Amino acid sequence: MADTSSAGQELPGRAMPAPRTADLPSDAVVLDGPQALPGLGGAAGLLERLRDALSRPGPAVVVSTSGSTGRPKATVLEAQSLRASGQATAVRTGGHGQWLLCLPAHYVAGVQVLARSALAGTEPVIMDDGPFRAEAFARAAERMTGEVRHVSLVPTQLSRLVEVADDPAGGRAVRRALASFDSVLLGGSAASPVLLERARALGARVATTYGMSETCGGCVYDGRPLDGIEVRIEASEGASSPAPAQGCAPLAPEGSGRIWLGGAAVTTGYLDDDAQTARHVRLIDGRRWYRTDDLGTWDGRLLEIAGRADDVVVTGGLKVSAGVVAQQLLRDPEIEQAVVLGVPDPQWGQAVAALVVPRSSAHQREETALRERLSAEIRSALGAAAVPKRWLIAAQMPMLVTGKPDRAEVRRLLEGVSG
Repeated sequence: MADTSSAGQELPGRAMPAPRTADLPSDAVVLDGPQALPGLGGAAGLLERLRDALSRPGPAVVVSTSGSTGRPKATVLEAQSLRASGQATAVRTGGHGQWLLCLPAHYVAGVQVLARSALAGTEPVIMDDGPFRAEAFARAAERMTGEVRHVSLVPTQLSRLVEVADDPAGGRAVRRALASFDSVLLGGSAASPVLLERARALGARVATTYGMSETCGGCVYDGRPLDGIEVRIEASEGASSPAPAQGCAPLAPEGSGRIWLGGAAVTTGYLDDDAQTARHVRLIDGRRWYRTDDLGTWDGRLLEIAGRADDVVVTGGLKVSAGVVAQQLLRDPEIEQAVVLGVPDPQWGQAVAALVVPRSSAHQREETALRERLSAEIRSALGAAAVPKRWLIAAQMPMLVTGKPDRAEVRRLLEGVSG
């Protein structure tokens, strides 16, 4: 059976009813923002609540999405979903171990650090509240006693660690800390290849992760799905794929298009929100599937993320993938972060616009020369239409507390840049 649930398009499978507040178990943990943590006793108190909630079936946690592109959604995660995700992570990363918590505990990445600790029966080391500092990270790492050690970071944090660790005079403790972990899970946003290369050269065992609140966080590591996770592709118009059910968006076992993720780690839906649940969470042959807002290519073995489905910029009648342009910018050794968007333009309809953050050593370079060089690289790799018509070179990226770029603020800044 198929339902019309997304812009008039019929989606495969069956829409699931949204979870209801009235049906939540009394011990389910509702994390509706940072204000929820003090009432739980902080991260340590949340850990104890998770130990109880994970010991029985049913909804365990309600966690808000980051809201990087719109209103946050209250995502319900079942205990069995978190357990399946935690076990699959342990298999991929060398076993259950002790975790270092460096991320906000009220978002899914922080929740998962605590949930994995609860499942492993270990005590996590919790970094002090406040701005992330490399020296504090090194001190926290020294407090760890487990034989197997893990940490989750976002690219901004890893970048700060690498900058300090590269300093021959003062970076020894940070270098030692980075190399002490059996796995460094890196997610939240795309990381530049240069950052990954520098971190791995320092001995960090970095695994890039892809996932979201709706999949219990990262469920694809270094392009490979965790055990129990399946990938399907909702083929773009004109792409080859198996014949779909009558009127339905086709789901292909391989190809390029919108990414679907299936498995036990998938959410049961958004709390009290039938419309969004029907649009994103589907039951197909008894298995829950999450329809992401991302585009990618899946060859049956590796998943490559191309960008968001709503990041296609139509400029002068030509379609440009903003995500692909951002990936090209991140290949430049001087670029630390990049966000590319389409902004209204009276001449082109939409203009490709880019906010880039150079590495600290490149901040003093002449901006015109940097823009010209980046434009030439994009023109050569992707064609003239992909070259941003508006540039903003900034010392830092507007960020959310989750470690993701604040795309709404980036858009506001880029719309204020003249073409």
